[in-house]
Amino acid sequence: MIHSLLNRLLKKSGIDITTPPTVEKWQDFLQRVNRTYIEADQERYLLERSLAISSEEMQETYERLRKSETRYALAAKGANDGLWDWDLVHEDIYYSQRWMDILGIVPDGKCVPTRNCWFNLIHPEERDAVVAELEAHLEGRIEHFENEHRILHRDGEYRWVLIRGQAVRDETGRAVRIAGSLTDITKRKRAEEKLAYDAIHDNLTGLPNRKNLMLRLERSIERKRYQPNYNFAVLFIDLDRFKTVNDTLGHYAGDELLQSITEKLCGVVRPNDMVARLGGDEFIVLIDNVKNIEQVTSIAERILGELQKPVHISGQDIYSSASIGIVLNSTEHNTPDEIVRDADLAMYRAKVKGKARYEIFDIQMHSGAISALQLEIDLRRAIKNKEFLLYYQPIVALGTENIAGFEVLIRWNHPTRGVVPPNDFIPLAEETGLILPIGSWVMRESCRQMSDWQKEYPSAENLLISINLSARQLEQPDLISQIVEILDETGLSPRCMKLEITESVVMNNAEQSVKTIDELRKMGIRVSIDDFGTGYSSLSYLHRFPIDTLKIDRSFVMRIGEGGESSEIVQTIINLASNLGMEVVAEGVETAEQLNFLRGINCGFGQGYYYSRPIDHLSATEMIEKLKKDEVHEPIGPVIELNLLEKTVH
Repeated sequence: MIHSLLNRLLKKSGIDITTPPTVEKWQDFLQRVNRTYIEADQERYLLERSLAISSEEMQETYERLRKSETRYALAAKGANDGLWDWDLVHEDIYYSQRWMDILGIVPDGKCVPTRNCWFNLIHPEERDAVVAELEAHLEGRIEHFENEHRILHRDGEYRWVLIRGQAVRDETGRAVRIAGSLTDITKRKRAEEKLAYDAIHDNLTGLPNRKNLMLRLERSIERKRYQPNYNFAVLFIDLDRFKTVNDTLGHYAGDELLQSITEKLCGVVRPNDMVARLGGDEFIVLIDNVKNIEQVTSIAERILGELQKPVHISGQDIYSSASIGIVLNSTEHNTPDEIVRDADLAMYRAKVKGKARYEIFDIQMHSGAISALQLEIDLRRAIKNKEFLLYYQPIVALGTENIAGFEVLIRWNHPTRGVVPPNDFIPLAEETGLILPIGSWVMRESCRQMSDWQKEYPSAENLLISINLSARQLEQPDLISQIVEILDETGLSPRCMKLEITESVVMNNAEQSVKTIDELRKMGIRVSIDDFGTGYSSLSYLHRFPIDTLKIDRSFVMRIGEGGESSEIVQTIINLASNLGMEVVAEGVETAEQLNFLRGINCGFGQGYYYSRPIDHLSATEMIEKLKKDEVHEPIGPVIELNLLEKTVH
């Protein structure tokens, strides 16, 4: 081989091997040989280098592919999704292990990897929609395939899944392949269902809530429009004295009572009726397909009867009752709000009439509510515009008939209705909370007035100003600080202030009342129980209250002498007060016979028309001036009253 190569090189160099070559030819030959070897070596080097570079690139490509596959596998595992790949040309389909795990499929040959292994498990109600959406994507009518549906698990239960897919198309746009993922969204769906359920149901009782009730009422109203013979009724139920249970036994006991009430209500109504809870202790019963009013009242009576049965809570029997307002559907009711509103009005009427009863709504109730709303609007304006006036009724020492002080009474000088008596607006003020700014104004103005009288007239130095305190005011946590501020501002001594509280207000929260009254008396302020004998006070509590005065209600005083019954009650109250070291003021003294009787049984003080009607501050000032002119206070009797009647308010 070397010989042959040498011959080719010699021939190429022009050297004839049959004749001896010259020196020049041999030198040229050697140079050619050397270049040939150099070129061959360079080609070898370049080839080896090229092979080395290709190997590195292939290794890098392999590493990138491996990392990409690893990331993809981790992403798929992290997403917890099942994967599927469907060759549409050859009808081959691939399901990943996770796909089968989601459906509880064990690879035992029963689930052949075909499209039917998937489609046959879809819930019948949703299968057609899934197929239609898939076909729409494959035909190019929608860009992505994505659908939520239920699919049958091996355990026989349906799971909620989210399926996604993207088609691969050929150069003509025909789908030749589609791949995607399957995600188990059962937990999310159940959470959404729970949220949707909670949105229209009460958490404590599980009953439909206000929103749910309103939707049902809308359907009933709509049904009434196209089905005139259809009727329904709404019962608005409010528990009586529920607050007492919460305050005495705690909110846990209150919740137990509400759950017990729920069971009772659901046990009375029919399956197609609805029991809903509006909140607090308010329930609604919607009675469907009402035949007549007797059917409705019969259900209301059964409810009242069930609620009066005791419930055993916290180791004791709790007795409850309810007030019920009834509304029958009518052409006047166009919205659910109107129906519930009128049922609420009827319920309120039932409470006013004595509770534990039902009332049927009539249009007069609505008219009264509108009037009350207008009165509330006017009352708010009155506070802003300072339309209130204070009147003063003297409290007289019956033994000497000297003035001991004044009870301050509020009047409303309405711009169109004239002077409005307190009975016409004070209940509304208490209900709306407006009694707080009104009561604060009364206290400040009356203290200022008494302070002015005392500064100007020495004879007024020991006079008391008696101010009525409402339930809302007594419940204020900053009541004491408010009173301190008013006394500091007006300069009135605490010993000249007396606060009058009805026994019903005191007993509403007896423990707290004892603490508040005790603080007031420590300040030097006197406290009086107003309208004694008309509320539900407990004599066992009375000795605990640091009370200065009992005021006998006018209803007892006005019947003195009529059969003797009221006389005995008045005598008993005076004896009780005497034993407890309290003073007594008799309200409503109007006749000499009443006055003489009260004096005879040692009643200390009295007030009423016999001495004076409530009078404005000018007339009260005249009365105090007269005391100033006399060195010895003369009795204030009917003669003085006659001189002042022209300036009093009747």
